[in-house]
Amino acid sequence: MTAPTPHTRRAGVVQFIKFGLVGGSGVIVNMIVTVIATKILLWTAALSPKDPFFNLLGSQFHVRWYHVIVTIAFLAANTWNYQLNRMWTFKADNRKSWLREFFPFLATGIGSFLLSQVVITLLMNPTSPLHLPAHILDDSTGLRTMFYWATLISIVVAMPVNYIVNRLWTFKGTGPVIVVESDPR
Repeated sequence: MTAPTPHTRRAGVVQFIKFGLVGGSGVIVNMIVTVIATKILLWTAALSPKDPFFNLLGSQFHVRWYHVIVTIAFLAANTWNYQLNRMWTFKADNRKSWLREFFPFLATGIGSFLLSQVVITLLMNPTSPLHLPAHILDDSTGLRTMFYWATLISIVVAMPVNYIVNRLWTFKGTGPVIVVESDPR
């Protein structure tokens, strides 16, 4: 293996920045879907994201509506990110089919998604030491909605894992494109 040149380092940084921009747009998609799904849940069923969706085997634990909403938002944002990364960040001429690359991307996303589910549960659960402060995030306005902040924080925590695995597995062989100018002599 050869040492990276300044050109390959720069191209790698550019690729990372592109991935970050795509990820940022995915965060926006995720948050829009989260807000819309939360409003639909409230308006159609008078339910809060904190309400139980179903009980886990008769225990005191529940899957809550926020888990369902985050799952829907993840699927929308993951598909969005995949398409943008495929077209822009990791573009290549020798491309596999859309579905063939999508499933590793989705599998990677699911790994990050599971991490984000753990984080959001810890941030939302009042008995957790990581519970967000309810006296500040009292759900009185959009910016004071605990669920929205927990969603955003969970995305930020999962993002580095997602980049590394996608770079090394999903889009392997589609490294930064290096253009070397030939000597005109």
